[in-house]
Formats: sequence, C-alpha cells, structure tokens
Amino acid sequence: MESERSNVSEPWMRGTHGELDVLRRAVIHALELAEEDVAKWCGGLGDEAMAARPAGIAPIAFHLRHIVRSLDRLLTYAEGRSLDETQLTALRTEMNAGAAIDVLNEFRKGIREAKVRVRAFAPSAYGQVRGVGRKQLPSTVGGLLIHCAEHTSRHVGQAVTTAKIVRDK
Repeated sequence: MESERSNVSEPWMRGTHGELDVLRRAVIHALELAEEDVAKWCGGLGDEAMAARPAGIAPIAFHLRHIVRSLDRLLTYAEGRSLDETQLTALRTEMNAGAAIDVLNEFRKGIREAKVRVRAFAPSAYGQVRGVGRKQLPSTVGGLLIHCAEHTSRHVGQAVTTAKIVRDK
C-alpha cells in the first residue's frame, strides 16, 4: 500500500492523516502540496530568479514570504490572539528582496510550524467567532482554517507560474 501512496501525485489522495477530522486533514494536505510544489518549481532558483518581476508582477520571494507570514497571522486570529509587533513588521517587509536560500528556509519553517498549529485545533472550536484584522471582521475558527488552505494554494499557484516564466527567460 505504501508504494501505491508514493505514486499518487497529491497529498490528499495518499490516505494520510486519518487521525485528523476532515477539515484539519484538508488544511494539512493543502500545506503539504504547497511544500511539494514549491520544492519542485522554486527550490532550485537563485537570488535573481527569486526576485524577478516579469511584466511587473510580484516576485516569487513575495509569494513565499506572504504565504507563511499570512498563515502565521491567520492562525493567530484563529487562536483568539492579536498580532504582535514582530508580525506587523513582517507584514510590512514581505516585498523586500532577500537571498533565495533565506526565503526558502523561511517558507519551509513557516509551513512546518503552521501544520503543528493546525493540528492543535479541536473540531469543537470551528464555530467559534473570531475577529480578523484591525477592523475585527467576523470569521470563525473553521473559516480561518479553510482560508489558510485556499490562500496558500492561490499564492503557490502564482509563485509556480512566475517560476515557470522566469525559468523560460
């Protein structure tokens, strides 16, 4: 069975994380797919490619930083806490250029930490109301967890597309 699982292309089809309820399992699978796609398409990029902005679009480095920094913020809200100064500073520096290795390391570490935090939620908390951002826009723990998956997927797609464009040049 294990060899069959390794031949399946996407984490959600591998039969993993059966100990988790469907919502947390789906979020973990989305984060695992993000890890795999970024490793495949962005892992070997150098500093110039990571910072490239073809046609003026956001660089790969932005997307990778934004993914993990947003995950940190979204999970903080889901945990019922406010952002701290470190998170606010990180938000303001997502577009800054940096070494590709540092961006990739931040991405890997952020995804690892997010998976641990996602696992910590109890399904009984999903309906709890949470405020998001300075305006405390209404959401729920479950809504925030789902947004972690969809937001990550969106930005991974943008990073992968940009990486394909940059590699072709």
